[in-house]
Amino acid sequence: MSTHTVNATQAHSESMFDAVLARLDVAAKLMNLSDEVLQVLKNPSKQVKVSLPIMMDNGKIQVFEGYRTVHSTHLGPSKGGIRYAMDVNADEVMALAAWMSFKCAVANLPYGGAKGGIKCDPRTMSVGELERLSRAYAVSMKDVFGVNRDIPAPDMGTSGREMAWILDEFNKINGEDSPGVITGKPIAIGGSLGRDAATGRGVMVNALAALKKMGLLPTEVTAVVQGFGNVGSHAARLLSEKGIKIVGIGDHTASFYNEKGIDIKEALEYAAKNNRVLKGFTGATEIKHEDLLISKCDVLVPAALQNVITEENAGKIQAKLIVEGANGPTTPEADPILNDKKIICVPDILANSGGVTVSYFEWVQNKAGYYWTEEEVNTRHDLKMEIAFEAVWHNASSFKTGMRIAAYITALQKIEQGVKLKGAY
Repeated sequence: MSTHTVNATQAHSESMFDAVLARLDVAAKLMNLSDEVLQVLKNPSKQVKVSLPIMMDNGKIQVFEGYRTVHSTHLGPSKGGIRYAMDVNADEVMALAAWMSFKCAVANLPYGGAKGGIKCDPRTMSVGELERLSRAYAVSMKDVFGVNRDIPAPDMGTSGREMAWILDEFNKINGEDSPGVITGKPIAIGGSLGRDAATGRGVMVNALAALKKMGLLPTEVTAVVQGFGNVGSHAARLLSEKGIKIVGIGDHTASFYNEKGIDIKEALEYAAKNNRVLKGFTGATEIKHEDLLISKCDVLVPAALQNVITEENAGKIQAKLIVEGANGPTTPEADPILNDKKIICVPDILANSGGVTVSYFEWVQNKAGYYWTEEEVNTRHDLKMEIAFEAVWHNASSFKTGMRIAAYITALQKIEQGVKLKGAY
C-alpha cells in the first residue's frame, strides 16, 4: 500500500490534486470501488475561473483571478470555503473541493464538495478594496452559488466580514433575502453560535476519542499545536481545558516550547494584544519553526499550512497521535513512514470537519428561521464528530489500514451510493 502511495505522487509531489488522487486510488483499491465511480470522482463536475477588474484606492484598475470548483453534488448541494491568498490556483482549489466532498461524506452531512478562492494578498489591501473585490466575486458567481446549489463559507484570508458582503451582493442580484446561501456569517445576520470555535472543537473531540481508544488519559498526555490562528488557538484552548498539557505552540512569526506546560489563556491574551501573532511571547522558550513538529509530545496538532509533515521530518516525529487541524498537512510520501512508526493519524477530512458540521447547522437554522443555543450547537457537533470517528476507526480495523485511508473509504462508501442511486447520463 505504501509503495503505491509514494509512486503515485513521486512525479507530481507539488500538485495537491495529485495527492488527493493518490490516496483515492489506495482507498478505491482496498474497498473494490467500481472504476466508473472512481472516474466520476477523479473529475470535478464544474470549474469556473473568472477575471475580476477592481478599482483600487489609487484610482487604477487591477484585475484579479477568481476560482470556484464544484467537485461533487451526489449527496446534496456543494459546500466549501472561499480563500483569499497569493497561492490560490486551479490545482489547489480542485484538491480542496475534492477534500470537501470527502469531508462532508465522512461527517455524514447532506452535501457535496466545492472550494473557491481569489488570488490576492488581503493583508496589503484596504477594507474598501476587499469589499469591492468580494462583491465583484459574488456577481461573477451568481449562477454558481445558491441556497440549494452551492454554499460557500470563509477560509484562509476571509472571515464573517467578507461573507456578509458576498451575501448582501448575492441577495441584491436575486432580489430576496437568502441567509442560507453562505455560512460562517456574523451572528447578527444569521450566523450560528459556536461556529468560530467549531473546527478547533472538532480537533479536540477527535483527539479525545483517539486517546480513549489508545487507553491514554487526557490528564496524563502532552500536546504540541502548530498554528495559532482560528483552528490552532481554539484547539489549544479546548485541549488544555480537557486537562491536556500543551507544551508547544507556534505560528508563522515564532514557535515556543515549555515541557512544564504553556498557559494557553496567557498566550491567547498575548496574541490578542499583539496583532494576533505570538512573536515576543515570554511564557515559553522560543525554538526554531522546524523543531516544533519534532519536539517531544504525545499529541501533535498541525493546524497551520499544508505539506508540513514530509518524508524529511516524518521519521523524527515523537508524538504517538497526530490530529490534523489543517488541510493536507501530511504529504503522501510521509504517510508510510508514520504508519511504520505506528503513529495514529486522525486525518484532516475527519479531524477538521467540525467547521463544516457547524456550517451545516447554520444552514439548517437559516432554512428553518429558528436558532439554537451555543450549548445545543456544541452538543450536536460533538455527537456528530464521535459518530464519524467511530465509523472511520471501524473501517481502519476492518480494512486493516491507517485512519487516513479508512476516512477515504468511509467517504467513498457514502458517495458511491449517491452516484449509483442517482445514476449517470
